[in-house]
Amino acid sequence: MTSFYILCRWLHFAALMSLVGAGVYTTLLAPARYRADLTRRLMPTLVVACWLTLLSAVLLLAAQTGKMGEGWQDTLDVDIWLAVLQTQFGRVWQLQLALAALGCLALLLRGVPRQRTLLLFAALQLAGLAFTGHATMLEGAAGLFQRVNQMVHLLSAAFWAGGLLPVIVLMQEVRRPQQRYDAVRTLMRFSRYGHLAVVLVVVSGAVNGLLLLGWPPASFRLYSQLLLLKTLLVGAMVGIALYNRYWLVPRFQRSGEKAQQQFINSTLAEIGLAAAVLMAVGVFATLEPA
Repeated sequence: MTSFYILCRWLHFAALMSLVGAGVYTTLLAPARYRADLTRRLMPTLVVACWLTLLSAVLLLAAQTGKMGEGWQDTLDVDIWLAVLQTQFGRVWQLQLALAALGCLALLLRGVPRQRTLLLFAALQLAGLAFTGHATMLEGAAGLFQRVNQMVHLLSAAFWAGGLLPVIVLMQEVRRPQQRYDAVRTLMRFSRYGHLAVVLVVVSGAVNGLLLLGWPPASFRLYSQLLLLKTLLVGAMVGIALYNRYWLVPRFQRSGEKAQQQFINSTLAEIGLAAAVLMAVGVFATLEPA
């Protein structure tokens, strides 16, 4: 049951971040004249991520029910479901399910309203995750600060990690002469604001660690070990991002296809690291900070 819970949590975070990342491109980053074309390219990602968000939200509630009860058999127990829905997690999760369902319904819209609605509902779901788990450990003013900091961490991480898959799509668009100019402009905007997102991820993550563990940490148990691993993975992602931006991009005109393919390959590696980070985040939820 614990493994199932971790997998569902990983899937939920990955789907939400993909939805936010693709939504940011199609509503904010792409030039207005290019948004419709880019939306058509990213629509499969948006649709799959949207439905996975709803599915994983339902599965996470079922997993939480099984954890609160005595295992798989209690995932079908109505009384335990009702008990879970009365907890802090359950109250927040009712809103998560509603937003996820509304997001799927928003797929029936067309054009700009659909893209803005999808982005809004996905961002609200990510922000809502700050009211579950370890982000709710503190009370009062400290608790408010902790939740706001967690929102910043989640949303900036979604901009960065969730924006990587569209980078692959845009690199393919760069090879099409009629789309090259707008695709490059979109990539440069992502790079510009991505610098800020990376800084916010690192700073807010450090603040989260200090709030939960203090300094110096009293112990170095599994939670702290995983936090160190997550930090190293994020550091590797930062290294790849800097290599892409300041080593490969300036070589696009000189090396052409070779540098572009290297950029795509390293971005795929960055996506793999992001997936590993999210798996560590899923495990965090099952451990006590120590």
